[in-house]
Amino acid sequence: MSVATSGVAIGLGCDRGTPLTTVLQALYDALAQAGLSRTQVRVLASIEAKSNELAFLELAKVGGWPLRFFRAAELAVVPVPNPSETVLRYMGTPSVSEAAALLAAGAQADQLLVEKFKHQGVDGKNATISIARMTHD
Repeated sequence: MSVATSGVAIGLGCDRGTPLTTVLQALYDALAQAGLSRTQVRVLASIEAKSNELAFLELAKVGGWPLRFFRAAELAVVPVPNPSETVLRYMGTPSVSEAAALLAAGAQADQLLVEKFKHQGVDGKNATISIARMTHD
């Protein structure tokens, strides 16, 4: 199945309180970078600590996408290309967006289409998007 026809999982990370507009811009820029459209998005995913992040909840509602959350311990065992000591210190896992995308997609690191794409909004808040090809659609 080609990337053009397969679905993708979106891994999400952000600063606490990041507005939806910043997360949306990050998502659209990351999709564009990979030559993907929003119609290929099958699922959004992040860490349980972000389960009350308003922008993620709004994004799932606006896009009509399911939103999955993983425990830090689940994310921590996923091999990723861009682990972060800072993320490990604050979240208990070296990766949120890459690991969440891979877990939600049922994929390995070589299925990442976009690695840890960072975007800072005009508000100064940061959003991080990772995109993995789904192993099943």
